[in-house]
Amino acid sequence: MNISQLETLITISKTKSFRKAGELLNLTQPAVSAQIKSLEDEFRTVLVDRTQPVTLTDRGQVFLEKAEQILDIVEELKQKLTDLEHTPQGHIVLGTTTSIAIQILPRILSYFQDQFPLIKTTIQSMPSSLIYQNVEQGLVDIGIGYLIENNPQVLSTVLYYDTFELVVSPLHPLAGKPIPTLESLREVPLIMLSPDTVGRRFVDEVFRSHNIEPHIVMELSSSEEVKRMVEINLGAAIISKQSILRELRQGSLKVVRIPELEVTHPVGVIYKSSRYVNSAMQQFLGDLKGMPENRFISSE
Repeated sequence: MNISQLETLITISKTKSFRKAGELLNLTQPAVSAQIKSLEDEFRTVLVDRTQPVTLTDRGQVFLEKAEQILDIVEELKQKLTDLEHTPQGHIVLGTTTSIAIQILPRILSYFQDQFPLIKTTIQSMPSSLIYQNVEQGLVDIGIGYLIENNPQVLSTVLYYDTFELVVSPLHPLAGKPIPTLESLREVPLIMLSPDTVGRRFVDEVFRSHNIEPHIVMELSSSEEVKRMVEINLGAAIISKQSILRELRQGSLKVVRIPELEVTHPVGVIYKSSRYVNSAMQQFLGDLKGMPENRFISSE
């Protein structure tokens, strides 16, 4: 058995075709067949059902699971050996919310990439509720989002604290009121984030605890979309304070203080506890944890 044979089996399981697997692996179809036949002979079992479309047998599925684990171990070994010889380098997949990706990450990444140009980063935007799931499943290396779970499989460190604020256009009737009550929002048209976001869950809980049924006129998936709708005075919204700093400076949005919303929410870095932390991740995590809070919440 060799690594190439395991890679071939895994590719067949995904493509369901000897021909397509060969194309992806730069092998001829007879070479693919020979590799699978060699595996089957060595383990004295049939791993692949060759009827169309090609599928794995029950024994093939068991074999596939272990083959993937072996390749993960090999990849980890390669990374560890590389780390012994080189300065921090590699590829980091970051999972974060849209507002953090736009408002916070540019300040962090501009510094980080100047210092460590050999480290590449990919950013995937998602709700905070999905960040934990993606980190635990290994789909992203590091998450940055609201710390909302106690998960033994995941480690986290607080980076800064955020709040959710009621924001309106300067032309909105609430813009001239000193401190409206939460009750006064009962009939106000609200533009809300989607239900899978931390901000929306918090707002829903506040309204529920005060027996208020909010007047929701629109639901959007990101703070950026919400801000644009509020700026043209289609309604009020409750969104992250960090996501509206630019608009507040420009005067296109105004915060309306509601005492019941004045709750701080920790935002932090999230990563899997059992995962091997390569040199790129070590450097990135170390720099993040060492940054002062004002590095994240600066109004500039």
